[in-house]
Amino acid sequence: MSLSVFDLFKIGIGPSSSHTVGPMTAAAQFAEGLRSTGILDQVETVRAELHGSLGATGKGHGSDKAVMLGLEGEDPETVDVATVGRRLEIIRQSGSLSLLGERRIRFVEKEHLALIRKPLPYHPNGMIFRAFDHAGLALISREYYSVGGGFVVDEDALGAHRIVEDRTPLRYPFLTAEQLLEQCASHGLSVSELMAQNELAWRTQEETNQRLLYIWEVMQDCVRTGCHKEGVMPGGLKVERRAAKIYGRLCNAPEAALKDSLSVLDWVNLYALAVNEENASGGRVVTAPTNGAAGIVPAVLHYYTRFIPGANDEGVQRFLLTAAAIGILYKENASISGAEVGCQGEVGVACSMAAGALCEVLGGTVQQVENAAEIGMEHNLGLTCDPIGGLVQVPCIERNAMGSVKAINAARIALQGDGQHYVSLDKVIRTMRQTGADMKTKYKETARGGLAVNIIEC
Repeated sequence: MSLSVFDLFKIGIGPSSSHTVGPMTAAAQFAEGLRSTGILDQVETVRAELHGSLGATGKGHGSDKAVMLGLEGEDPETVDVATVGRRLEIIRQSGSLSLLGERRIRFVEKEHLALIRKPLPYHPNGMIFRAFDHAGLALISREYYSVGGGFVVDEDALGAHRIVEDRTPLRYPFLTAEQLLEQCASHGLSVSELMAQNELAWRTQEETNQRLLYIWEVMQDCVRTGCHKEGVMPGGLKVERRAAKIYGRLCNAPEAALKDSLSVLDWVNLYALAVNEENASGGRVVTAPTNGAAGIVPAVLHYYTRFIPGANDEGVQRFLLTAAAIGILYKENASISGAEVGCQGEVGVACSMAAGALCEVLGGTVQQVENAAEIGMEHNLGLTCDPIGGLVQVPCIERNAMGSVKAINAARIALQGDGQHYVSLDKVIRTMRQTGADMKTKYKETARGGLAVNIIEC
């Protein structure tokens, strides 16, 4: 199976890659299928069923909104976030929506969009879409699964692989960290150089570099936006945004950095909080590798560009390529879905990705990069996904800040060694997968365990 850096880094909207980006993508794919099979003009209504984790936390994660926008043909990367609220209001008031912007159909949310806690057999994030004609007869039915990070699998892929298989031949293929290390050693390449060579299978180096810098630009825009917005985040918990106030205090007292050697961590925390407050509010973010963990890679990358002498665009590109290589290992051998393995598969993976990436751009060897990535996950093992009210606000936002600082420390620890260590990255990935399988369902993005039931919603 071949995965690109841009499979790990996608541009979308919050609050969730698996619960917002995935359902929007699936709904759009279903609608496109209606057109491609020539039955779009026969459709009078569509019924959508969101199962398992999507059913349990779909409201808090905006899955219902995503489905309606997807049926109208919207794409997570290009949808105008400023108009989403008004468009949903029109759909709900009129009791209709426009399939792909071409065919107006009846759509009453309470009647045509069901949230069902019982999961479908293949994955906790399952969806069924059905189209009906004017007589109420079913025209077509399709199943989709949102398997983490915005990846969507349809029923044709069931029983095969977790994602649609891409058989594009790569120059330096790898499935495990051991194979990655061997490839780098055999060809005298760093992790980022190896990834850059593999990306040539899809596009030119210039195109890859430009897209990577665009990803970085979106990350920076997200931080800037988050640093200037105040108020209460949507969803009913009445959680106030903090990033803008923190930003103001840091900017108004720059001399404090001269007295506190750890003040750089205040900035790292700020970057992560800014991103995840934007994500929780439905803003534009980069899935890295999920929306719930979208603040970690940008926060650590901001740390690199703003606090490390000599940081430049080439370093940014190397950072993202290295992070993606590590993320691919988790996607191939475990999971990046909170509904499948808990938050260790989101914040844990993002922490691991950022740790290894930072280690490389700070001059680490391939062995030290692998060590940093291993440390980043080893100390996130068993991390549960327990969002209060099904919202990615508590504990998710602060958890990203903690994961960012942990990633920086993991890189620093690895750089103090020679790359030799007791637990390999492959073994920690295997352990993470096994831990996720053993974890009770209530701790895997269902809002039925942990903090989600021990904190009273206000």
